Amino acid sequence: MIHSFLIIGQSNMAGRGFAEEALPVDFTGISMLRNGRWQPIFRPINPDRRTAGVNLAESFAEAYAKKYQVPVGIIPAADGGTKLEQWVPGSLLFDHAVYQARLAMRTSTIAGILWHQGEGDCTPERYTTYAERMIPMIEAFRRELNLYDVPFLVGGLGDFLADCTLGTSLVNYPQVNAALREVAGRMDRVGYVPAEGLGANPDHLHFSAEALHAFGLRYFEVFETLRDPNKVFPEKPAMDDAIRSEMEAL
Repeated sequence: MIHSFLIIGQSNMAGRGFAEEALPVDFTGISMLRNGRWQPIFRPINPDRRTAGVNLAESFAEAYAKKYQVPVGIIPAADGGTKLEQWVPGSLLFDHAVYQARLAMRTSTIAGILWHQGEGDCTPERYTTYAERMIPMIEAFRRELNLYDVPFLVGGLGDFLADCTLGTSLVNYPQVNAALREVAGRMDRVGYVPAEGLGANPDHLHFSAEALHAFGLRYFEVFETLRDPNKVFPEKPAMDDAIRSEMEAL
């Protein structure tokens, strides 16, 4: 049975790490959703833009698969450059993510949701209301997918944003991080994943491949603190034989 994870947010969740700088990852038993079917994983996992690259879910999935010895599936639904308001219930991105998750739930059990977003909400009129706007979004994802008992992980923004010249409002990233920590403190099974000290690409906007590898492991560490050890995952239909054979041959 596949344990799957929905990944949502903007470009740093989609992944912008350079493939040539990627650290080795053992993809044995890890798949990704494509057209409603589980496919052997390959980069980019979340091809939202031509610049899509290494993703933090890679090292997260590797750590999960190694510890629990189960097949792991990634459900990619992140989209670069998006603001929180584009993820509210009824929006295209919200509906797309829910639809992809429901397809995945036919042949897997979702064990968690990974979120990284906030660079688009660094302006004062946005970060001051970030927490109060995010909480209903998380509640809506849980309600639509009946995922009240799985961890929802929210990642912090990188401190390298202070040196980014692509937007003057990015210096306000600490306020968004504070809002993310507030959300995690107010909601059950929501965890904040710190990004302090992680490196960036030359644009000082996106995490580097090495940083994303480390960030994925940080996500897993926080996941472990929120996971219900007594949760029983219901059996789901197995992946079809053709896909299984292809994955085992890798």
